[in-house]
Amino acid sequence: MAPEGSPSPPPVRRRRTVRLRTMLVCLAVVPTVAMGTQVAVTAQRLLAQSEHLRADVEAGERIGFPLIRLMTELQTERAMTAARWAGSAEADGSLPEQRAETDRAAAEFRRLAGTGDDSGAQHPGQGEGRLGAVSGRLDLLASYRKRVDAHNGSAEQAVAYYTGVVDDLIRVYQDEFSHAQDAELALESRPAVALFSAAEMIAREDTALALAGPSRELPATGFSAFLDAVGAHRYLYDTWIVPYLPPAELASYDKLTGSDAWQTKLRIENAVVANHKDTATGVKLPADVDGWPAAHRTFAPRLAALNTDRARGVLAHADAKASRLETEVSWLVGASGGALLLVTAVVVLTTRSVLRRLSRLHTRTVAIAEETLPEVVARLQRGEAVDPQALPAVRGRQDEVGQIADAFARVVAVSVDGHRRLAAERHGFGLFASGIASRTGNLVSRQLSLTEDLQDTFGHDEALLAQLMRSDQLTVGMRRQIENLLILAGGEVPDPHTEPMRVADLLREAAAEVEDFRRIERHALDEASVQPHVISQISHLLAELLDNATRFSPPRSKVVVRAELVADGLSVEIEDRGPRVSPAGYEAMNERLHSAPPYSVLAENAHRLGLFVVGHLADQLDARVTLRRSVYGGTAAVVILPGGLLVPAADEAEHGRAAAPAERGPARDPEPSAAPGPARVPVRASLPEPVRGTPPGAGDPPAPAPVPLRPERTLPARPTAAADARPALPERVPQTHLTRQLRGPRAPEPAAGRDTETPEEVADAWADYEEGTKKVEAELGADQP
Repeated sequence: MAPEGSPSPPPVRRRRTVRLRTMLVCLAVVPTVAMGTQVAVTAQRLLAQSEHLRADVEAGERIGFPLIRLMTELQTERAMTAARWAGSAEADGSLPEQRAETDRAAAEFRRLAGTGDDSGAQHPGQGEGRLGAVSGRLDLLASYRKRVDAHNGSAEQAVAYYTGVVDDLIRVYQDEFSHAQDAELALESRPAVALFSAAEMIAREDTALALAGPSRELPATGFSAFLDAVGAHRYLYDTWIVPYLPPAELASYDKLTGSDAWQTKLRIENAVVANHKDTATGVKLPADVDGWPAAHRTFAPRLAALNTDRARGVLAHADAKASRLETEVSWLVGASGGALLLVTAVVVLTTRSVLRRLSRLHTRTVAIAEETLPEVVARLQRGEAVDPQALPAVRGRQDEVGQIADAFARVVAVSVDGHRRLAAERHGFGLFASGIASRTGNLVSRQLSLTEDLQDTFGHDEALLAQLMRSDQLTVGMRRQIENLLILAGGEVPDPHTEPMRVADLLREAAAEVEDFRRIERHALDEASVQPHVISQISHLLAELLDNATRFSPPRSKVVVRAELVADGLSVEIEDRGPRVSPAGYEAMNERLHSAPPYSVLAENAHRLGLFVVGHLADQLDARVTLRRSVYGGTAAVVILPGGLLVPAADEAEHGRAAAPAERGPARDPEPSAAPGPARVPVRASLPEPVRGTPPGAGDPPAPAPVPLRPERTLPARPTAAADARPALPERVPQTHLTRQLRGPRAPEPAAGRDTETPEEVADAWADYEEGTKKVEAELGADQP
């Protein structure tokens, strides 16, 4: 816990790892969505433009041509009104008919412009205001007519009314049908608007000349208006109309301007401009103006037709443009949809291919890492050959996935090569260790043989005999440690047994291997026997557990050994009265029993190799060894030997009838012959080289028949060098090292009586217990890193 007041360390943020499948899907989805969005926006914009053009075409056909008709009728009525005001008799007869035509045109225009689908509804704003202005001016048409008929006001006021209405109609056309959103159509619409403006200028010329009347005199304002109209319409035709007319309409215009009526118009305009005469009341026009009405009536319809054709051409072009836009949208959507499908298919196939290859790489990598490589390492550790075909090979691929596979193959090759070298070193060290163990075992066997000879020679000296027995026990422990080294180096303990052995005798032999064997209390079945080829291994295993139990329990306590048949085979339980061990301690010790540690671990636990040896032996015997807490507070080691290691009852009975003396010999020794001093049976079998002899002058009886030596077994050698074969350990004959006290039948246990121990004896026992506890704690502390 951090000190109070000190800031706690910030939490470690774990970076979220995005799966490759998700990344590939995002890589496919994002461009596809972006492309689809762009196509949708473009298609929507083109469709909106097409709809706008369609609306313009529909509005032009609905109100555009009525507007042109109304404008033409108002221009005609304006000229007749001016002629009537000037006193022309011809105008009085035709003016009512013209007014009726103007009213019909105005009614149609107002009807069409006032529908729910009018241009004002489609394009609210300035156009709607212009239509409202035109409608308001048309409402005043009747009142102006009355003023004209009554000659109220002036001629300029009457003419100005019609001119204002026509100007508003031209502005409505310009606002509604200029196609400002389409540059091409807007450029094409300019000649149409200019044609209407130019036609209006010619109509104003006609009105100005009509105001001159039969006297051909114009007021100064009227003459100025005439001059402005002449200059304006010529400028419009030369600058804004002729350069932008399409070829067909330009041909019509050329035909119009080349006509006699148009030439008469030009001549009269030039004459008025050049030959006018000023008077006190106004401007005197030349006599040529008398030909104007006839010429105007001739070219005016053709000029109106040219204007109408240009308007129709603009509408037709807008309709074609709308159709072209719709076709473009169709192609865009189709092509984009196909491209999107193609991109999606390519991305899906690519993603599946990449993921499939990565999945195969992952599956193979996991299989090699979890199955193949451990099996290869295990085979190398066992000294077996490895098939190179089972390992991944470097194939020199150029793509990224192949490079990863090749890199993994190189890693596996380096790992296998390293394990091969380690296995070779381990095998070599095992051969070296087994050779040292064999040579040391020869020396120990010779030492035991010498001890036996000394025991036989000086057995009459009880003090010396006790020391010799002590030396014998220590030498036996040395031999077991040497056998431990041989087992851990990968070898086997030679087994000379040729007949089954009863479990009770097997426990007695294992107990004899322990230095403090008198503390071991045995309870075993007499009817159970063990196969001969595993007897030495089981004896060694039990001896290690018994030695561990006696060393880690109080000196005056008993170590109880029980053996009984169970469902899985034979159960042997060794129970001591040692100190209490924690659950973690039992877990660590059981781990040692069920794993084959490397030499580095063995080196760290060199002072406690017994459990490792037990684990090796249990693995060879296919037995189970478990350490657990005893109900009495100590430790219980439970060994389960499989049933295959036991002799069936029928075979045991047959062996009992055929070889009872040989089998039961270890349990009860024959009476020794008379000899000086306490006679002993030899406790060890000699090596083949030394021959045990009787000291000269000794009166010992003839030596018994030689006991069969343990069959020599060599450790598995490497197939490449026969010289690497490990020499076998010296052979020993079971139970030949037992003293007479152990070979005889065990005395019956005294009946339990009243405890007569004094308080001092109880204190000594408790001191022994504490001494054993401290010893265990010291041993466990030495294991800690």
